[in-house]
Amino acid sequence: MEGAEHPHKENAGSAQDHASDSETGETADPLITVNGHHVITSTSRTCNHLMIDLETMGKNPDAPIISIGAIFFDPQTGDMGPEFSKTIDLETAGGVIDRDTIKWWLKQSREAQSAIMTDEIPLDDALLQLREFIDENSGEFFVQVWGNGANFDNTILRRSYERQGIPCPWRYYNDRDVRTIVELGKAIDFDARTAIPFEGERHNALDDARYQAKYVSAIWQKLIP
Repeated sequence: MEGAEHPHKENAGSAQDHASDSETGETADPLITVNGHHVITSTSRTCNHLMIDLETMGKNPDAPIISIGAIFFDPQTGDMGPEFSKTIDLETAGGVIDRDTIKWWLKQSREAQSAIMTDEIPLDDALLQLREFIDENSGEFFVQVWGNGANFDNTILRRSYERQGIPCPWRYYNDRDVRTIVELGKAIDFDARTAIPFEGERHNALDDARYQAKYVSAIWQKLIP
């Protein structure tokens, strides 16, 4: 959900860190049985940076997810990689709906509203497909997951995996925050969100993820020439 004016990104509660390394007793076994459906081996490493954007019906950690957009990217070069886009049937999404967020959606464009009601699939299917997408292109132990707000996209997505009993497909120490790198860019007088035009439909999860990947890459290259 690109845009600072969006209510979802503000005041979202922080999730507890989930112990997942050797210090907390987890074994680093890459073979994982997922909800009785799949066995996934997290051994491939094609891409390691993944930008995720969610559209939701709330702004707290238990907000229902209605759309997931994701794109692999290389911030050093700006190259964009494989994409993922799924719309989720709200009846299967669980979580806690926020009244103010519903009001906000009613004020958005017809295109944005239509995008969250097209080709809907159950939440479980979307989460499992995202796991497979990550494994095919990177791997659970390698992928660095970027969200626009330390307490929004990644937190809500991880909580959805927990509710559904599906292992989260990335490690907590690989959470990355778009807002932090934006502030670093501003510290060197580079506002990438002003410099780089938005393409697509705002509040379309995949379009937002693409845009965020572009300006994170631009800032990265300014910081590390």
